[in-house]
Formats: sequence, C-alpha cells, structure tokens
Amino acid sequence: MSAAPPRPGLLRRLLPRPWTVLWLWAAWLLLNQTLAPGHLLLGLALGLVLARLGGPPPLALQDGGRSRPGWRRPGIALRLAWVVLHDIVVANLQVARRILGRPDALDPRFVWVPLDVRRPRSISLLAGIVTMTPGTLSAELSDDHRHLLVHGLDVDDPEALVAEIKSRYETPIRELFE
Repeated sequence: MSAAPPRPGLLRRLLPRPWTVLWLWAAWLLLNQTLAPGHLLLGLALGLVLARLGGPPPLALQDGGRSRPGWRRPGIALRLAWVVLHDIVVANLQVARRILGRPDALDPRFVWVPLDVRRPRSISLLAGIVTMTPGTLSAELSDDHRHLLVHGLDVDDPEALVAEIKSRYETPIRELFE
C-alpha cells in the first residue's frame, strides 16, 4: 500500500498561486494608476480571492515537478509574439491609410476560417490574435468549434486571408498547445 502524498503546508494552502496573486495585484494597481493604501489592500484582496477561485493548483508529479498545461517550446512562443506585434503595427498603418482614402475602395466581408486547433485555449488565443490585429475581427465560433468567422475590413481574396491566418497564427499555436 502506498503512502498518501504529503499535504501542502499552511502557506501553500492559503496562497496556492503566489504568482497569479502578484500579477493580478500589479494589474489592479496599473489599471488604477495609484499606490494609495486602499487600492493596495483592495488589489491584494482581489488577487487572493481570484487566485483561489481559479481551481486547484497544478498537481505535483512523483518526481517533484509540476504538471502544468502550457507551451512546450518557448522559441515558437517568442516568434509568434514577434509576428503578432509586427502584424499589429503594420496593420495599424494599413488600416489608417485605407480609412483615410476612398471609402468605396474598401471591400469588407466575412470569411469562415476552418480550424485545425481543437483545444479551447488554442481557439481563444487565435480568436484574440485575430481581433487584436487591426482590420480583422473574430465574430463567431461555429457550434462544432471547427470554424471561426472572421470579419475583414478589406478582403480582396478570402482564401488568402484564410491562408495567412492559418500559417501566421494557427500553425504556431498548434505547435505550442496541441
């Protein structure tokens, strides 16, 4: 008969996700742009409560490591972040040029993008990236979660838009999380 795993200490039970608390606290303070004592306490309290509501902490493995979902290849994550940042800057300039130009030159349309990613995290990340990039917007996810409806501000070639989303964003996301 194997022994039960050791119970975490009191501090770990009270504060199962210290980094989450820290990030939530920092985000609260940045959003409110103040270090007033009331906001310091309220932000800390919100961080503690929200971190506890996030579910149980990652399970400990037998070798003492942590079982935590996430990316397996930081190089791909950095490359994806660079591509997204680059595309946001370039798309801002393109959208500004198109909006300031002739409005009848725009060709807005909706395009269904077939998805190869299946995990909810991957789909959410892809939809978020598409929405963050000026000129495109994630509008709907099909009921079977196999297609994402994307609105493009100026879509000359719908197949090219689908190919660009799949190659620039979906492929690295699939490599990271699937």
